Amino acid sequence: MIEYFKPVPFSLFRKDKKAFGDALCQSFRETGFAVVSEHTVDQGIIDRNLEATKAFFALPEEVKAQYDGRDGGGQRGYTAFGTENAKGNAHADLKEFWHTGRDLPVDSPYRTTMADTPSVSEVASFDESTRALYNALDEMGRQILEGVALHLGLPEGWFDDKVNFGNSILRLLHYPPQMSPPSEGTVRAGAHEDINVITLLLGAEEAGLQALHRSGTWLDVNPPEGALVINCGDMLQRLTAGVLPSTTHRVLNPTPERVKFPRYSTPFFLHFNQDYLIDPLPGCVAEGGKAEPAITAQDYLMERLREIGLVKA
Repeated sequence: MIEYFKPVPFSLFRKDKKAFGDALCQSFRETGFAVVSEHTVDQGIIDRNLEATKAFFALPEEVKAQYDGRDGGGQRGYTAFGTENAKGNAHADLKEFWHTGRDLPVDSPYRTTMADTPSVSEVASFDESTRALYNALDEMGRQILEGVALHLGLPEGWFDDKVNFGNSILRLLHYPPQMSPPSEGTVRAGAHEDINVITLLLGAEEAGLQALHRSGTWLDVNPPEGALVINCGDMLQRLTAGVLPSTTHRVLNPTPERVKFPRYSTPFFLHFNQDYLIDPLPGCVAEGGKAEPAITAQDYLMERLREIGLVKA
């Protein structure tokens, strides 16, 4: 029996970055997902962020609505319950979420398309706690991409100047309790792929996350406590001509005994710089990948945001 999602210890990265990248990308090649254990994100930062997250989502609806970010395509601030839908899915997901974006230098040229993150005054620790986790996951993602680069035969720092000002987003995700038991097999988040380069996910220990294997089988992604789930996004798939696939995934509704409990998770969507031209790597095309036309990261992002209903066509 094949063992999917065997954790790759981050301690291997510190010993042999190439070996780490090979182990990680072997899992990516098979499923589009990987699990990284022994990650270096400080548990105190994670705990303080979760505390702030719970406090924010417990605020009255009219208070949260003051931070509505839908005018900007939901890229910053609050998006209310039942707003986002998976691509091709007419039914909205059963979630609400908050987006924290990158702090840009005052003179950054990216300010024309990347808004500041609103400051939340009602939760004293919110801004500091979310920013600390953003920065920690941004650095963790940068290191993981060093391993990916080495696996692809590129210099280990190849991604550095292509993601250092990327429109990366920390999403604080809340699936509220459901008072009526859902039908068996229904979903909290519909089947979808991620838009970005890679996603780093905290809080996936609660059952429900599934990835669609190329065989057509849904695989349960159940990481051990304290691990990160990493998955390829569409931008990495496009860059690698499909060698590293962006895999369809979903979040199932919980079992009847868990349905009345909320679910919190914290994905970090790592993006390319907006003016980076995503052009298939020649080595991946030579390996047998399917090349797609080059497109800037910003144009591709807006194309996909329209597809999921966050930006009007």
